Amino acid sequence: MHSRLKGSLFVLGIAALFVAAEIPARAQDHQHVVSLSELSKDAARPAQTRQANEEAVRTLLSSDQGQKALKSAKLDYLKVDQAVGQLSDEDLAKLAERSRQAQADFAAGRISDRDMLWIILIAIGIIVLALALR
Repeated sequence: MHSRLKGSLFVLGIAALFVAAEIPARAQDHQHVVSLSELSKDAARPAQTRQANEEAVRTLLSSDQGQKALKSAKLDYLKVDQAVGQLSDEDLAKLAERSRQAQADFAAGRISDRDMLWIILIAIGIIVLALALR
């Protein structure tokens, strides 16, 4: 009986090996080859997104309304510009989205010049607050 159990275990072990050998073969059927250029594009995407977000905020701050808001808050554009570069990716993305929306609303006449000034002042406040909380 002991040899019969050994024989059964041996057969089960061999069967397990065949099943285990089959799993990687099936997994290879579903693998996708990614080219080096695609990997490079994926790696560069976050930097490009951040650059675009910084540009959106800087465009708002460098506009006529942005310059008026900075002047009324007695803030130097260069200092605020530096602060934009220090924001986290998440804070920057949120601020950039709001900047783009404000510029689109202003261009479409949905908000007044005064409203735009308030929006910019709030954006500046967000920048200062985000850096202070770091």
